[in-house]
Amino acid sequence: MLLLDPTCETPLVTQIVEGIAQAIDEQRLRPGAKLPSIRRFAQSHGVSHFTVVEAYDRLVARGCLNAVPNAGFYVRGPASEDAAEAPAPEFDFDAHLLLHKVFQPLGMELRPGVGLLPEHWLDAEGLLRGLRTLAREEPRQFGNYGHSKGNPRLRGKLADRLADAGVAASPEQVLLTSGASQALDLAVRYLVQRGDPVLVDEPGYHNLFLNLRLQGAQLLGVPRSADGLDLERLEQLVREYRPKVYFTQARLQSPTGASLSLAASHRLLQLAEKYDFLIVENDIYADLDPAGQLLLANLDQLARVIYIGSLSKVIAPALRVGFIAAHPELIDELVPLKMVAGLTSSELTETLALDILLQGRQRKHVRQLREQLGEAHDSVARRLEAAGLELFHEPRAGLFLWARHRAVADATLLAERAKEAKILLFPGQLFMPDGRHVPWLRFNVAHSLDARLYDFLARQDGSS
Repeated sequence: MLLLDPTCETPLVTQIVEGIAQAIDEQRLRPGAKLPSIRRFAQSHGVSHFTVVEAYDRLVARGCLNAVPNAGFYVRGPASEDAAEAPAPEFDFDAHLLLHKVFQPLGMELRPGVGLLPEHWLDAEGLLRGLRTLAREEPRQFGNYGHSKGNPRLRGKLADRLADAGVAASPEQVLLTSGASQALDLAVRYLVQRGDPVLVDEPGYHNLFLNLRLQGAQLLGVPRSADGLDLERLEQLVREYRPKVYFTQARLQSPTGASLSLAASHRLLQLAEKYDFLIVENDIYADLDPAGQLLLANLDQLARVIYIGSLSKVIAPALRVGFIAAHPELIDELVPLKMVAGLTSSELTETLALDILLQGRQRKHVRQLREQLGEAHDSVARRLEAAGLELFHEPRAGLFLWARHRAVADATLLAERAKEAKILLFPGQLFMPDGRHVPWLRFNVAHSLDARLYDFLARQDGSS
């Protein structure tokens, strides 16, 4: 569509914006014409997805394009044409799918790879009780901004929970955030500068990867195994690049479901001490772990480890309550970043979360949830194998299984076929730091109980 010059002083984003705008002005692009998808434009012009996203967003802001939800970008026409019926939903398998569109139906009947629990598995009763309690409170109690570190009573409760897990932390070492995503964002902005090398899991947490790329970081993937990580590769990367931080999920990791063994955890902390880097431990699935295994934060006692947790995963995603536990001086330095980004976190949702924890029924709910997930793991693992898939690991806990189809080398091709059957699969490229195509897929066992999924998988023979 365009001739881009990467050696030109004009940024690529500007070249794309001006080139498309000129084509529209000269009517080489007519009203209603659909532009290539973000992925296809990036591939055909040899630029990054993020460059195309920014260019398209600027063109929408200038009134040159319409962004039609789940359909794509179209040349803007007269008002009567803008109001025309939107085309059928369309999307690409790229990093933006998981961040921008994963919470939309996308026309899919089954979504076996999503990263959340089914609504009927959440603590609806606890949420309703908590809302009734809030309704009885004086309105003025929630009329002002809350504490900069978050609700003091909830921070105390979380400090108690950390103590139960063997992590000695005072309430002053706990900073509440608007979900674990904000906690990760604060850690990234505090620790990472443009061009910095950063260690991450491979495969790993997709939202983190996008955050780090936007920060301008250089991602260094550390391969995960069923019970640990490639420590030899880790040390090689550390020696060569001297990163300041490693972002990891020690237990029930997304997307593999794997957890670090005690030996691997000890060795990781030894390397962090030897080469002087910090570890950000993203432990958002802690409540789903029936083994209650040792944490990196437990072994380290928050000396080098910055611990991130969440209350939203098992109560309700909309609750948006996460937290950071770390060394007191580090917490004090994170508070201004939190306030600049969005002032205080929500006193209303924090009070609601506290009430749910104090009801006394949360422990029973979590126990039942673990049992449900354990049964789902056994069922889904056997059905995946029967449909021709190989399992990476069987954690028998948490949300995820990581598996590959023996007859299909590229999971993205399999996911493209699944779209036609109204099944949204999550191919492994979404979870790779470099975005490369791999044969693996992420399955959420709680969303993988429908027989239609296995009928589809069993019909795949590897032909394109």
